[in-house]
Amino acid sequence: MPKAIRIHKNGGPEVLSLDEVVVGDPGPGEARVRHHAVGLNFIDIYFRTGLYPSASFPAGLGSEGAGIVEAVGAGVTHVKAG
Repeated sequence: MPKAIRIHKNGGPEVLSLDEVVVGDPGPGEARVRHHAVGLNFIDIYFRTGLYPSASFPAGLGSEGAGIVEAVGAGVTHVKAG
């Protein structure tokens, strides 16, 4: 099962947790990407500490990434699987 580093509340590094996550099929306008590299930046620290409020919890870290598109949802025309 895939895993992701997530936060369930604001705080220091101790609030980071490695969680198993369910990755479903992409919905309309979405693409599913298997990441090969993910960038962690100061903005991730700001979200973790609460300096920038998170829209909801749990929240993931790493807003920038690179990988391979595995699947696309309905209406997606700017990327394709593979």
